[in-house]
Amino acid sequence: MKSRFAPSPTGFLHIGGARTALFAWLWAKKNKSNFVLRIEDTDKERSTQASVDAILDGLDWLCLDYDEGPFFQSDRYDRYNEVIQDLLSKGQAYYCDCSKERLEKMREIQIAKKEKPKYDGCCRHKSLKSGVIRFLNPDTGSVSFYDYVKGKVSIANSELDDLVISRSDGAPTYNLTVVVDDHDMNIECIIRGDDHINNTPKQINLYRVLGWSIPKFAHVPMILGSDGSRLSKRHGALNLLSYREEGFLPEALLNYLVRLGWSNGDQEIFSIDEMIELFELENINKSPASFNQEKLDWINQSYIKNISINQLVGHLGWHLNRLEINLENGPILNDLVEFLRERSKSLVDMAKSCEMFYEDFDGFDENQASKTFKTNSKEVLEDLLSQLSLVNDWSARNIHLAIESICESRGIGFGKVGQPFRLALSGDGKSGSIDKSAQFVGKERTLNRLKMAINWINIQNN
Repeated sequence: MKSRFAPSPTGFLHIGGARTALFAWLWAKKNKSNFVLRIEDTDKERSTQASVDAILDGLDWLCLDYDEGPFFQSDRYDRYNEVIQDLLSKGQAYYCDCSKERLEKMREIQIAKKEKPKYDGCCRHKSLKSGVIRFLNPDTGSVSFYDYVKGKVSIANSELDDLVISRSDGAPTYNLTVVVDDHDMNIECIIRGDDHINNTPKQINLYRVLGWSIPKFAHVPMILGSDGSRLSKRHGALNLLSYREEGFLPEALLNYLVRLGWSNGDQEIFSIDEMIELFELENINKSPASFNQEKLDWINQSYIKNISINQLVGHLGWHLNRLEINLENGPILNDLVEFLRERSKSLVDMAKSCEMFYEDFDGFDENQASKTFKTNSKEVLEDLLSQLSLVNDWSARNIHLAIESICESRGIGFGKVGQPFRLALSGDGKSGSIDKSAQFVGKERTLNRLKMAINWINIQNN
């Protein structure tokens, strides 16, 4: 038993493709089967190595490990041609030299008559030796199959086309290659988008004439934007790896993807093991799913708060490297991340929050400073500098006690001390709990930043 993910490398891996890959991966894991990766790169003009790399990198980031592959269709042309020649020799395929103009004219006439456009079989009985090669589809009977998502599907053969299985340049087409590959690779269950469902009856007829077992099918509905239109960038749908760049955890994205069109009661958060245990193709919704950026954000924050600290730090490292933050001069990263996780919306947010603890800055946000660093702030900052210089056991508790002491002696609220201290400490006024933040910044850096803030006020007043 095997499932497969078979993307075309004509663009980057997007949300819809990633969800299809996840469903196929879950089915394989659930059935203790193999998950096969196949790159369908027969479109030579549009296929690119950059797209192949993006697919591989995306699956690797999501940890959707494949047991077999990646296989490339471009390496299998001899096998496809072998099958095509077999069909020709048995009279189950034929050459067609109809011009593009004739085919377009035929289509126009059929549409005008409100008929379903299809090839009229003009070349079926000609003795041609060149042109495209068409599969001789049966004229009578019907094709019926059970789809895990759609249920029973039936279509009359009279509605199907004599599909092209080889172009005039000898290149095999999708409907031929996919049948050959799925047979040769022993794929038992084909999980793919429902934009392929019209191809399925044609492919089943190919399976039949070739004498091959017909696999099972599950055609997954598309994903729509929140306004009901086709999902696009304006809805927040991006190249899959863009979600990594925006600070999403792969575990969170997988959790969100599995809930796009599949459910298990009202449960929202699933571990990978739970997904594997509970996943059933029959529970995929028949209707299209809607992409919801707010829900994805919520799931991501939930994972940031609850995932193991080692996993969180491991994923954060990629973002810290991008910011070129030197972790050698600052607090223990695991301890800092534990502090930051409650208020971080994303890994990008968390990585930027880390900067103040490892990197020094040489100025303050001008707008924040002009509002916060006032004349009376200087005295408060000088008190902080004096009091904190005397703290030997540099801990959040002792820092907090020093702040409280200043509040008492001056008869002011915590905010009157905390606000200028926060800006002095961070440079932009953005930090978590001020006493805990100061603990992680460290005594020497904290004192230096207080001095810098006092100096800023002196310069402004002169």
